[in-house]
Amino acid sequence: MHLVLCVLALENKYHRTCIRAFIYFAEKLLVLLRDGRKLLGLLRSFDQFANVVLEGACERVIVGNLYCDIPLGLYVIRGENVVLIGELDLEKEELPSHMTAVSAAEIKRAQKAEREATDLKGSMRKRMEFLDFD
Repeated sequence: MHLVLCVLALENKYHRTCIRAFIYFAEKLLVLLRDGRKLLGLLRSFDQFANVVLEGACERVIVGNLYCDIPLGLYVIRGENVVLIGELDLEKEELPSHMTAVSAAEIKRAQKAEREATDLKGSMRKRMEFLDFD
């Protein structure tokens, strides 16, 4: 179906975006969302509003030197949440060698610890505001 749509768009000079984007069908993409999440998956569909459908999608969670790919399956992303879409080079390694793959439970614990540390730092800053270090 997408092939037919893009072939029809070839005749219309205003739809060159469709021609360029067709190259990325069945390519593994990284989609960065507005809330900071990173999704990986195969591009299956898109539209003029940047709505995207990923097949075999997973969310990559990175905390320090730990990472986990949480499987999501078929995933529809609303275009207003998309910040960046990029192609992944399958010949290169996706992550540096110092990164360690962990389970979903372990990455959740690491996220919670990181969030608590950030909250503590923020509360300490509020307590010290009266010193006016700025």
